[in-house]
Amino acid sequence: MKYVEFDESRKFDIILLGRVAIDFNPAYSDEVKEDFKPLKKVHYFEKFVGGSPANIACGVTKHGLKAGFIGKISDDQFGDYVTDYFNEKGIDTSHITRAQHGEKIGLTFTEMLSPSESSILMYRNMAADLQLSVEDIDEDYIRSAKILLISGTALCESPSREAAIKAAMIAKRVNTKIIFDIDYRAYNWKNPDEISIYYSIVAKEADIIMGSREEFNLTEKLIQEGMNDIESARFWMGYHAKIVVIKHGMEGSTAYTCDGRQFSIKPFPVKARKGFGGGDGYGAAFIYGLLSGWNIQDCLEFGSAEASMMVRSNNCSEDLPTTEEVRRFIDAEKKEYGEMIAVQ
Repeated sequence: MKYVEFDESRKFDIILLGRVAIDFNPAYSDEVKEDFKPLKKVHYFEKFVGGSPANIACGVTKHGLKAGFIGKISDDQFGDYVTDYFNEKGIDTSHITRAQHGEKIGLTFTEMLSPSESSILMYRNMAADLQLSVEDIDEDYIRSAKILLISGTALCESPSREAAIKAAMIAKRVNTKIIFDIDYRAYNWKNPDEISIYYSIVAKEADIIMGSREEFNLTEKLIQEGMNDIESARFWMGYHAKIVVIKHGMEGSTAYTCDGRQFSIKPFPVKARKGFGGGDGYGAAFIYGLLSGWNIQDCLEFGSAEASMMVRSNNCSEDLPTTEEVRRFIDAEKKEYGEMIAVQ
């Protein structure tokens, strides 16, 4: 059953709105191994495009989808690096604009102490992506896409939050489906109440909502605290949501659909290098499955597989897999470990 109908005549499969960052990860090669030590002791880093919506954009293009991006970047060589990288990957950059008052792309420095213990150090003062404004939102561009994905981080400050809300309002009017990737990051938010206020504004308009249990709790704080997964899914489906995906880390994830069904999957049992980056691979693969007309269980399996592949990687963008690579991974994992435990 198709829970969301997409307009197949649209030029773009998906347009993503939100932050682009640059990740500096401890170097890892045959010559240099800087991982699994405190950040203060790392001397060599590898540079990658980062930021959740940027990573998802890279991921969906690896699956052959046509992606565009709405964002703001710094007017410097790091800005050039991002646009060059996106152009090389086939991501449309016509609506990525430059900050005009010295704002800079956010920088992320990764600390990997062990496969189960990792963290990030963020530099996001005067972040360029949060300077996205309502003037940067083009109705014709949004109309050209089947899906608009809004990242929750875009809602943490003005003028970016107004730009994101405007984009959601336009998308509803022109029948571009909305995915709300809650994408909570503590930086830039001032208090829990404003998180709930702005997250819920977009969640009420979204056709698909994706997030962790913690992210749903933050979204629902001013609405009703303490909802369980089923209650959350039913609540948001009382507005526009047709699919609600709630993730529980190593415990797996469940997709709730508007016909009252639920589909669950456990993670693939892999040895991780880091505790982040999997969610962006998950999102890219899940979206690819939806746009390909797959059933929800297959979308979940594909998303879970790509997430497991990415937590083994040293980055969150460059190593995103192709469709065939994900399929080979699933086949190999099932051969070694048997069928995934899934509840349908």
